Amino acid sequence: MLSRLQELRKEEETLLRLKAALHDQLNRLKVEELALQSMISSRREDEMPSSPAAQEQSHDVVVHVDNEASINQTALELSTRSHAPEEEEEEEEEESDS
Repeated sequence: MLSRLQELRKEEETLLRLKAALHDQLNRLKVEELALQSMISSRREDEMPSSPAAQEQSHDVVVHVDNEASINQTALELSTRSHAPEEEEEEEEEESDS
C-alpha cells in the first residue's frame, strides 16, 4: 500500500512537470504565432501588392503559416528540466484548496 502511494506521488510529480513544460511550450507557440501574424500584417501594409505575382507571394506566406503538415513537423520542447519552483507553487495551491 505504501509503495503504491509512493508510486502515485512520483507519477503525480512527473505529470506536474509535464504540465508545466506543455504550458511553457504553449506560451512560446502563442508568442510565435503573434509575431508571425504581426510580420504578415506589416508586410501586407508595406507592400500593398499591385501585381498578381506579388499577391501570389503574399498568399504563399499565409499558406505556409497555416500549412498543417508544416505545423505538425514542428518539434516540441518537452524536457522537464528546471520546473521545481512552479511545482512547489502548484503543490501549495493544491494543498490550500483541500
